[in-house]
Amino acid sequence: MRVQMPTYIHMKTRIGPGEPASKLRDVAWSGRGRGVLIDAETYQRILGDELRKLRRQRGWTRKELNQHLQSEISLQTLATYELGTRQCSVVRLVELCVAMDELPQDLLAKVHRRVVVDEPGRVRVDLTKVIADAQPELLPLRRWAEDRLNRAAPVASTEIQLDLSALERMAELCGIPTVDLVGRLRKLAS
Repeated sequence: MRVQMPTYIHMKTRIGPGEPASKLRDVAWSGRGRGVLIDAETYQRILGDELRKLRRQRGWTRKELNQHLQSEISLQTLATYELGTRQCSVVRLVELCVAMDELPQDLLAKVHRRVVVDEPGRVRVDLTKVIADAQPELLPLRRWAEDRLNRAAPVASTEIQLDLSALERMAELCGIPTVDLVGRLRKLAS
């Protein structure tokens, strides 16, 4: 059976010619030719969320999932995978998927779609536009955007996508309702 390749290809690219391997950055290239910086923390958090959903769909506790695994791991380790605070090796991810009767590529496709593809509840934000905006209520967001760009590679995309939980936290920091923040960010994007 042939596996169809997704529209997005995840790859590492060098920042510039002759840059050391330590300067590699994660980029997802879409069929539209636009680079999107992959946020590893978001990717890991969403992977954990999807693992937790799979386990709960089966009506299992972490202890019951652990009994279905080929190798035993601590319940704390399972919890940190589900919370997205610990990285999961490829072999461990496959083991978890097999135990829950899920194809690893299907799980990763779900995660990737939630991270990269425009979906309802996600807002695409250009960090440079956020920084340039002068709305006083968005000062915490501007500071965050400046820090985010300062940590990014010089040729990295300035566009990111924010999911609902990130939008809610940012709205709380700015002291405005989430709906108001989403509206303001969409105006900045146009």
